[in-house]
Amino acid sequence: MDFITDSLPLYINGALYTLLITVGGCALAFVIAMSVGILGTLRSRVARAVASIYVEVFRGVAALVLMFWMFYAMPLVTGYLLDPVFAAILALGLNVGAYGAENVRGAIKAVPAAQYEATIALNFTPAQRLRSVILPQAWAQMLPTFGNLIIELMKGSAVVSLIAVSDLTFVGDQVRAFTGQTLAAYTAALVMYFLLAQVFLYFMRMAERSANRRLGREPLKAKKSTPAVAGAGGAA
Repeated sequence: MDFITDSLPLYINGALYTLLITVGGCALAFVIAMSVGILGTLRSRVARAVASIYVEVFRGVAALVLMFWMFYAMPLVTGYLLDPVFAAILALGLNVGAYGAENVRGAIKAVPAAQYEATIALNFTPAQRLRSVILPQAWAQMLPTFGNLIIELMKGSAVVSLIAVSDLTFVGDQVRAFTGQTLAAYTAALVMYFLLAQVFLYFMRMAERSANRRLGREPLKAKKSTPAVAGAGGAA
């Protein structure tokens, strides 16, 4: 009981750092994924080449090494030391954004060709096609993979403790070092990670249901029929 009361504030503080890095990394990854993913679907060879280079570079680089480079090596090049939290968000966002870009590109390409042809027949501009027809359908297909990427980013944020960010993993290490209770320290961290994951999954499921409902993919609940009144409509 003393372990819980003494260490709970530390774990809550660590969870807040983990949440901050996850949300910040997801926001950056989402912007990159949408921008690079759409670039990868354009007819321009230059645009597709830029998208392909970005995806191959950042998908092929370990997020941990990228974070170390930004925090330890970048100051040697630029003379500017990044805040550790910002370095973590940047590294995770750039890495996960590459995977998200492929998800976006694949979802857009999966929209039936007839939809493109219909927008052309209706004389839509490319921006109108994308905004009004293509993206709403592709969005529903992107969400399940985006949900997985969010959870992977949150779990990947555990490495930020290596650059002295006081996240959940860092707190677990500190509690174990000061109390000697290895089992309790890391079990508490596992539980906190699990709870955070459930929160993110809940919101992603809500977003998926909303997207599918807008596309008419979920049948509306049938209204309960009112029982007929006895004798009503009977033969005279």
